[in-house]
Amino acid sequence: MPSFDVVSEVDKHELNNAIDQSNREINTRFDFKGSNAKIEHKDNEMTLTAASDFQIKQMLDILYNKMAKRSLDVKSLKEGEIEERGGKVELKMLIQEGLDKDLSRKIVKLIKQSKLKVQAAIQGEQVRITGKKRDDLQECMKHIKEQQYDIPLQFTNFRD
Repeated sequence: MPSFDVVSEVDKHELNNAIDQSNREINTRFDFKGSNAKIEHKDNEMTLTAASDFQIKQMLDILYNKMAKRSLDVKSLKEGEIEERGGKVELKMLIQEGLDKDLSRKIVKLIKQSKLKVQAAIQGEQVRITGKKRDDLQECMKHIKEQQYDIPLQFTNFRD
């Protein structure tokens, strides 16, 4: 029986490359000379450190541009508050991965309301959708893509 999974994932390798490119650009830019501004990445958290709020905003712009060039969705990042620490300014950002239960339920409800001949089941941090016909699954994908969500969604594990 054909099936696919609805997931929310971030390509870690591409994210590391975007962060490295951003750090290289920050180190070579004249307006960041001597400020020790940098972007650090650990697990599902990023920390931007700079001398002022203005520099943090400039770093965000650089990071978002590098992510866009690498086909990473900026919606997968959740910005925190800008905090002052010891003469420096810091911004923590969370990398959102996986579907939370509320979003999974919304997707399942949307699929049931669409009256397509498919079944949806929540499996941890993903939603598995199965159906008898491949065309029904493709129609379901189209229906999900039309909706606007706070995080990027991908369709993986398509099986015939």
